Amino acid sequence: MVSSSVTRKLLLHLKPVTDSGPIRLQIFIDILLIGLYMARIAVTDGLDSSAVKQLRTLGHEVVENHFSSDELLSGALGEFDAVIVRSATKMTASVIRASSGLSFIGRGGVGVDNIDVAVATENHIVVCNTPGASTHSVVELTIGHLLASCRHIPRGDRGLRDSLWEKKALKGTELAGKRLGFIGFGRIAQGVAKIALAFGMELHAYDPYLPDEIARQNNCTLHTDVNTIFRLCTHISIHCNLTEETHHLVNASRMDMMPGTGFDGVNCGNHLVNCARGGIVNEKDALAALESGQLSSVALDVFEIEPAGDNPLLQHPHFHGTPHIGAATAEAQSRIGSEMITLLVAHFNGERPHSTLN
Repeated sequence: MVSSSVTRKLLLHLKPVTDSGPIRLQIFIDILLIGLYMARIAVTDGLDSSAVKQLRTLGHEVVENHFSSDELLSGALGEFDAVIVRSATKMTASVIRASSGLSFIGRGGVGVDNIDVAVATENHIVVCNTPGASTHSVVELTIGHLLASCRHIPRGDRGLRDSLWEKKALKGTELAGKRLGFIGFGRIAQGVAKIALAFGMELHAYDPYLPDEIARQNNCTLHTDVNTIFRLCTHISIHCNLTEETHHLVNASRMDMMPGTGFDGVNCGNHLVNCARGGIVNEKDALAALESGQLSSVALDVFEIEPAGDNPLLQHPHFHGTPHIGAATAEAQSRIGSEMITLLVAHFNGERPHSTLN
């Protein structure tokens, strides 16, 4: 594929070149062939610097710039052949239709709820993601939030900063002897499950798209009713995509089902962790459950509105969170960059990239 911008620049010189005879025409053809795989690529939400450098070494023009919504709607991406986004850039139907030159949208990460894949397909734009690149990082963050919740690590830290020594007040509970429920049981959830099993937790999952055999291989009981997960489990970890079906799936009625007592008989309270997508947890209901004591802790890496700003949930002493940093490790970003290069090279070579979603 020839970059549209490169083609336009060359065509400006086509008449004087062809007017000069067959030798100059051959030179023009040679230049065109040299530029065969050269493209204009927009990187709107950041990409590992080594990946950007490698793309430029391959001859591509890479523009690193975060465009505003108004700029996107005005066709800021129309002069690009490809765009690489994370979660901040919203590739809505209107933005895609305004980006007439695009043939490729790459999502650095897993979720594509910020990309209108159907409209991209209508406009013959390939959409790819990097589903395995950040798995380890999100697994580790999820486990970190689970441990922090049960052992009051954030509260202990805040207390020390306020010159408090709350040793007696911050009695926690173990993960061992408790049931961990997964909403969604893909790569990340399975990674969390392996560690949770080693801690001595009993595993349960709701995932209507998962074969029973996958759950069995991970020593996890698969349920067909999501409410069963909430009735059984004192610890819930979210690992599904945000869809119309899963929006506010975790709500007051389901939080009220949680038992508060582990299978070891310990009154451990109920704990909720979401490192998947904002909007799956009804944050107003979560705050109410914290205030009533039905939830002992809520830990979120993702929020319905980001940045979270003045969300009142953030002020509750039994809440702790992180600013959507699940994939924010050096290792994950390096893998995402390498994977994105592989996808782009395949696309510009006329092949179907292996993680194509449409």
